[in-house]
Amino acid sequence: QVQLVESGGGLVQPGGSLRLSCAASGSIFRVNVMGWFRQAPGKERELVATITSGDSTNYADSVKGRFTISRDNAKNTVYLQMNSLKPGDTAVYWCYAWVMPWGMKEAMNYWGEGTLVTVSS
Repeated sequence: QVQLVESGGGLVQPGGSLRLSCAASGSIFRVNVMGWFRQAPGKERELVATITSGDSTNYADSVKGRFTISRDNAKNTVYLQMNSLKPGDTAVYWCYAWVMPWGMKEAMNYWGEGTLVTVSS
């Protein structure tokens, strides 16, 4: 079993900052990719950022220059530093991991339960 646990969501004013964390635990052989998705009311889920075990990253155009993704491979933890937050960033944010569990023949996708980020005055 593999579990992802997010933390760090909350209410912040426009222009403020938040840092999200997500830790993967369980019977993990290797973590290939971790990242973040988000979904706002009335919109489809979208990719925010991903990072590989080799430190390759990619970002949605809407967050480039404002968000930074990082990871601690030893702790199987990914972080999302969110600066200059806008009301349009309000969404539920989900942690994502593509991992190879022990005893499995291929990597599998796992999702956290989500954490709410609200940007409002």
